[in-house]
Order: sequence, then structure tokens, then C-alpha cells
Amino acid sequence: MKKYLLLFLLIPFLANAQTILTAEDAIEIGLKNNYDIQIARNTAEIARNSAGLGTSGFLPTVDALGNYRLSSSEQETNSPIGFGNSTSENLSGSIALNWTLFDGFQMFANRSRFNELAKLGEYQARYQIENTVVGILAAYFNLVQQEQLLDVARNSRDVSETRLNKAKVRRDLGGTSATDLLNAQVSFNNDVATILNQELQVSISRKNLNILLGREPSIPITVEKEISIRDVEFEIENLMKLAQERNSLLQFTLQGKRVADQNVRLAQSAFYPRLSLNASYGYTDSETDREVADPNSFFPKTVESQNKDAAVGLSLSFNLFNGFRNKIDLQNARIEAMNQELALADAKNQIAGLVQEKYDTFKKQLELVSLEEQNVVAAQQNLDLQLERYNIGTASSLEFRDAQVNLIRAQTTLIAARYQARITRLEIEQLIGKLGID
Repeated sequence: MKKYLLLFLLIPFLANAQTILTAEDAIEIGLKNNYDIQIARNTAEIARNSAGLGTSGFLPTVDALGNYRLSSSEQETNSPIGFGNSTSENLSGSIALNWTLFDGFQMFANRSRFNELAKLGEYQARYQIENTVVGILAAYFNLVQQEQLLDVARNSRDVSETRLNKAKVRRDLGGTSATDLLNAQVSFNNDVATILNQELQVSISRKNLNILLGREPSIPITVEKEISIRDVEFEIENLMKLAQERNSLLQFTLQGKRVADQNVRLAQSAFYPRLSLNASYGYTDSETDREVADPNSFFPKTVESQNKDAAVGLSLSFNLFNGFRNKIDLQNARIEAMNQELALADAKNQIAGLVQEKYDTFKKQLELVSLEEQNVVAAQQNLDLQLERYNIGTASSLEFRDAQVNLIRAQTTLIAARYQARITRLEIEQLIGKLGID
């Protein structure tokens, strides 16, 4: 009986432990359910499916054709060779093969282009997944931040409630003025209003995280209580190198340049002749029934025929002039390749600048977090001191409230500083292609 009673008492704690959503859990759920990630994966799969021999033009095309025809004819004639009334049945079938043997290396250029497009789709999917993961983690840490701010507001409310109760007791005993009681009541009401507003922010943050996780917005979430911040593992030189090698946006831009280069090869193929192999095979079965007017006619009543036809041949074509369209296409393809090269150089420069900016920002934010931690300690000590003085009547209610507000401000600033530092570190990890959760 004691064992069951203990289990019953532990059920609420076990339930709370099971419902805590860690950052790792959020990423796992998001990778499985997020709609943007699913679309990105499907888009990459489409690009991979298109990279085949058939889509590039290496394989022949084979077409089959079948036909059935039933017809009747009524004829009046005095010709001895007339057929009179007749009914015809015609059944035919054919198979045709067309195989391009040479198209100015267009099929090879297409094959390379589709392969590069498949890689481009993979890099695009990776970039989309990374952005979504960063968004999920940012939403997760924001929910942690809002929960922390709610705890600060509740603690402040509890302190204000204690002060209000003491003010009421002193008022009843005649040891305090109505002004102190009213000030305590206003402070308590303000703290309650802050809690109401902060509860709304928590609800909104929880809804946003659920949406990113591909879940119903109203699903309850319990997150961890702290935001851990580690320093970056590499110096700025190594960060620059990793960003140039692993950044997904940079890889996506580089792949776009490779696709543009293949488009140039594709445009060049139009200046070569085309050689194709053509083959066909057909079968026809025909039967005609007629009414014989002259029984002595030498024409048979039923005429049957079967035909089998086969053909094979080569065709060579070469465009001599099409209004300079091929030349213009080649010029445009080369210009687009040049644009992609410029975009790649610009992307490299932009990434390097972002890495330097985020690295410097993160270092300053770590210093700010350390400073804010000291401010919280000092503000807490000051509030404890003012509380002692207030209890013995040597500190006014305004002095006590000022100390309380200073602590709230210091705690709020520290929470925001930790959140901003964690987001900046997350951005650095995305820039160097090494997203982390810890």
C-alpha cells in the first residue's frame, strides 16, 4: 500500500519530467514535422530524379501505334470489275525508334547540368534546413527567455505582496501612513499587471515554437530553465576558413556558378550538326467482304492482305541560320556565368564580413553578460539590505521599491543579454556550417 501511495505522489513529478522539451528534442521534432524542411527535401528529390540518362538525351525514344478501322461501302456500277457493296476491316500496328547519336555534345552538357542541378537542390535544401533549425532554436531560447522573465515578474510580485501585507499590518497598528500603504498597493498591482503581460508573451512564444515544429499551436510546452553560453571553439582565422569551406549559402552560390558554366556548354552545342538513327516496323492486316453481282466473276468474294514493313535510316541536320538566336543564347549564357562568378565573389566577401561582425559582437556580449551578472548580485544584496532596513523602519517604502525595481531591471537585462549572446553564437555556427545545440 505504501508503494502505491508513493507512486501516486510521484506521478505529478514524473509527468513534469517527461514533458520537458529540450533543444535537442525541438530539433528532432522540427526535422521531422516542419513544413519548410519537408518541402526543401522534396525539391531536392525532384532535382535528383531529373539527373538521369533519359532526361539528358542519351537514351532512344520508342513509340508504339495501333489502329483499327471498320468501314462499309455501297456501290452501283455496270463495270465488270466493280466491287458492289463491301465491308472492310483494317488492323495495323507499328513501332518507331528514334535515337540521337550526336547532338553537338548537348547530351553530355545536359547530363553535367542536371547533375549540378541535383547538387544545387541539395545545397538549397541544406540552406533551408539550416535556416529552419536556427529559427527553431531561436524560438526555443526565446521561450526560455520569456519563461525566465515570467519567473522574475512572479518573484517581484511575491516581494510586493509581502510588503503590502506588512504595510497593512503597520497601518492597522498605526505605525505607517496611508501613503506607504497606497504605494505598496500600487507596486503590487503593477507587478500583477506585469505578470499578466508576461504570461501573454510566454503564450505567444510557445505558439510560435509549436508552429515551427509543425505541431498544433496550442500544445503545451515546458522548456529548460537556463540558457547555457559557451565561448566559440575557434579563433577568428579558423572561423574565416571554416566559413569559406562549409557555409551553406556560399556552397549554394558556388553551385549556381557551376550550373551557369554548364549552360554555356549547352548553348555551344547548337553550333554542331545532329545525327539521328531512325527505325520502324509495321504490320497491317486487311479484310474486305463484297457482294458479288456476277457469280462468274473472277474476283473473290473476300479479299485479305497482310503487310509487314521495316525501315532503318540515318538523318543528319545542321542549322545554317536561325536569326542569330544561337549566337545570342551563347552570349547570354556567358554573361550569366560571369554574373554568377561576381555573385560568388560578393558572397565570399559578405560571409567574411558577417563572421568578423558576429565574432566581435559575441565577444562583447560575453563581457556584457559578465557585467550584468555582477549587477544582479549587487542589486540582490542592495534589496536584501533595504528589506532589513524596511523591516526595522529605517528605510522608506520608496527606497525599498527603488531597490526592488533595480533588481528587476538587472535580472531582465541579464536574461536579455544571455539570450542575445546565445543567438549570436548560433549565427556564428550557421556561418561556419557547424550548428550546435549546447
